[in-house]
Amino acid sequence: MDKHGRGENMDSHHGGAAATAFEDTASDKAFIPTNAHSQAKVEALFIELVEHVVKQEWEQFQDVHNDGGRAACQGNWPVFHQMRASQFLTWNYPLLRSYSQDLDYAEGVGRNLLSEKYGRMMESTAPEQFSESIAPYLASLSEKRVAQQESIIRQQVTWVIEFRRNYPKLGQAMRLIHTSEDSRYATSFETYLRGELSTYSARTLDCYETLIEQYKREGLNLTQETIDKTVRLGGFENLSEAEGAQ
Repeated sequence: MDKHGRGENMDSHHGGAAATAFEDTASDKAFIPTNAHSQAKVEALFIELVEHVVKQEWEQFQDVHNDGGRAACQGNWPVFHQMRASQFLTWNYPLLRSYSQDLDYAEGVGRNLLSEKYGRMMESTAPEQFSESIAPYLASLSEKRVAQQESIIRQQVTWVIEFRRNYPKLGQAMRLIHTSEDSRYATSFETYLRGELSTYSARTLDCYETLIEQYKREGLNLTQETIDKTVRLGGFENLSEAEGAQ
């Protein structure tokens, strides 16, 4: 969603110079910049890593197979960049670096995490096709892993519902919320998130769970933070201006 009417349902290679530079500057566990210059440098390195990860995803997205032929969104870099960057900008460095490493590893072994994400969504949106053509090629998830993901999903669904209550017009542009609302032509937020989390390595999922817990402790809403960045990247000053423009 941007100021000029572009939009999409609101839901976002090799190590990279950003990762190396950051590691030379600070450890992952605790880095508090001592002055404004250091803080600006760290922020610039983080933005560089965000851009790197968006490009990693974009390259894999180009190879995602679509039954009806190449999807229009696979040629829409500006919207893809806006959606994915707004998500990654809410993450922290350890999580973002871990996910970048997941993408590197997948590429090295011939996997496509974007294809796997959309494939896993089809367990709900096209169960028969999923069972016949997709499930045999996906790694099974342990009960512990599924429970960890579902705990995260429950919290994020709570945040989506809260956001839609506070920003109803922007909320109308979002995906449906619940898996029970899925159809062959519509994928809910819950199903989309489940598909995405299922592609993360155990390390990345642990980092993501830590991020969710941090947002909860600080009384923040991850959906609101993500969409705030989405509308700002689209040219709005803030959520209130974007809500008023709907």
